[in-house]
Amino acid sequence: MQEDNAQNFEDKLKIADKILEDLGKEELNLEQSLKLFKEGRELLKEARAILEKAELSIEEADDE
Repeated sequence: MQEDNAQNFEDKLKIADKILEDLGKEELNLEQSLKLFKEGRELLKEARAILEKAELSIEEADDE
């Protein structure tokens, strides 16, 4: 399960990085840029949740 989360985390960061790259392109219109921005923000929110869950798991393991 942890490996799935790690892969999922990595995938989300890679996609968010690609979105950031795409947002730097001048050929996007405002609507496309806004859509990508929202998608990237959601991916980063999900990645942060995975990271926080992993941190909690590590803290709980340290407490044992």
